[in-house]
Amino acid sequence: MGDLDLGDAQAEIVEQARDALFVRAHRHMEYRDEHGSANVFIEVQVQPPHLIVVGAGHIAVPLAQIGVINDFEVTVLDDRPQYAHVARFPTADRVIAGDFRTELRKLRADGKLDHHTYIVLVTRGHQYDVDCLVEVLDDPLAYIGMIGSQRRVRAVFDLLEREQGIPAAKFDRVYAPIGIDIGARTPAEIAVCIMAEIINVMRNGPARPLSQQIREERQARRERVRTERSFSRPN
Repeated sequence: MGDLDLGDAQAEIVEQARDALFVRAHRHMEYRDEHGSANVFIEVQVQPPHLIVVGAGHIAVPLAQIGVINDFEVTVLDDRPQYAHVARFPTADRVIAGDFRTELRKLRADGKLDHHTYIVLVTRGHQYDVDCLVEVLDDPLAYIGMIGSQRRVRAVFDLLEREQGIPAAKFDRVYAPIGIDIGARTPAEIAVCIMAEIINVMRNGPARPLSQQIREERQARRERVRTERSFSRPN
């Protein structure tokens, strides 16, 4: 080992550690100089990303499978026991049958609605999706995605803003319509486009989500309102 001074290598070690965390992989580095040598091991121990699929219908089945393949901890939640059971989701880490909002609150109490969590709202009815969206909107989640057409998503956001007083900017973090546009049609294809978006968010990728058009429209509308208000103020 000798008397090697790693002071000059500290910046590189820190940078390598950050990169190892990003790619979730261990690193081994060796340093040598005239005084000796040193081996530096970086062992990455990170909490796996957590995918919560709210709704156990036809999209949820392939989505849960793809989540497991991509090393996510997978939770499936539905209020119908005939759908939310282990036989239907054998690879999921947990399958919960119960009232949507009640079970989401339990997950929150257990620390499961945090910045490692990616939540997908694909229930059997749009009102259930909206109720669950309101429930989790203030949680520090890594991702919130909700299924629905552009027309319906616009209507939902406007309704929640108008009737429940939810600030418009809060909806900027919601990926709705959910997914990346790959022309998906079947449940399995839709599951792929959803997981592609989740990975894109997790890796800070360049793909444009389906929700971006609505997000930009709403941001532009807020800017117009601010501009109009500034001009309408008395001097």
